Amino acid sequence: MQSNRPTSVLSAQLQDTALRYLLEVVRSGSVSDAAQRLNVTPSAVSRQIGALEALLGVSLFERRPRGMVPSPEGEVLAAHARRVAMEAERVVSDIQALQGLHRGMVRICSSSGFAIEFLPRVIAQFRRSHPGMQFQLRVCGPQAATQALLRGDADIALTYSRSVERDISVAYRSPSSIYAFMRKDHPLSAHQHLSLQQLQPHAIALPDPENTVRQLFDIACSQKGLIFEPVLVCNQFDALVHFVLHGGGVSIAGDITVRDRVLRGELHAAPIRERGMVGRNVEVQTLADRTLPEGPRAFTQFLIEQLEQQAKEPLRSD
Repeated sequence: MQSNRPTSVLSAQLQDTALRYLLEVVRSGSVSDAAQRLNVTPSAVSRQIGALEALLGVSLFERRPRGMVPSPEGEVLAAHARRVAMEAERVVSDIQALQGLHRGMVRICSSSGFAIEFLPRVIAQFRRSHPGMQFQLRVCGPQAATQALLRGDADIALTYSRSVERDISVAYRSPSSIYAFMRKDHPLSAHQHLSLQQLQPHAIALPDPENTVRQLFDIACSQKGLIFEPVLVCNQFDALVHFVLHGGGVSIAGDITVRDRVLRGELHAAPIRERGMVGRNVEVQTLADRTLPEGPRAFTQFLIEQLEQQAKEPLRSD
């Protein structure tokens, strides 16, 4: 049954505490999990949700055996709550920024290749000029990084993308080459670029099928009519690297993922020149129509500068 209260009265009665509790239930999918994260009792969370439902005259959640799923009305209210929370963070950050960029939090979600060496280095460099800044870095799959932005769980996503995403603003985009990497004494290390046919006779370790590098590799193999039987499949880049370093064979990765090890002389890397292995971009993403707080805004610009600098310096093995 819908509420007959005027809209102005309803909006005034939407309490900050209730909206915070609502958001946590949406995120966790459970009243008990939300209560644990909020450090309150489950009954307190249930009361706040019940009060919102009574106020609006709608059900905000569908109660299912495996948890709580927001109804369409709940999704609308959760989106409003996220905007309110993000705007409050921005206001606080901008007030602090009036005293200089001394404090603040930057929440980043990235796919795994960026988090191995690139992002830790960039964060450390940024903090030399802004030592009061703090960071939260969450590592996940490319699509999950974008979804974190849409949920309001991140300020910035650094990820690989093969398509345009709705409600996402792309602050930076650059094509990403795919490299084969190997020990410097491997027979293929004499080559400055490679084809799939050149790789086929050699033992190869591959990322798992959810990885965008692997997806493009599989597409190119299909187009060429080539079949590879990997000796190792793994979702962790470090495991692939150590397999290669121990003489197990070759593997594949993006430029940024493997760049530091190549520049240190640990590995040889050569771009794979195949028509099918294109279409993947490095993207710095933010939420469309959101004004970032000063700290995340400054870091986004610094991050883009570092990516632009790397893009001007093609990866070359000695």
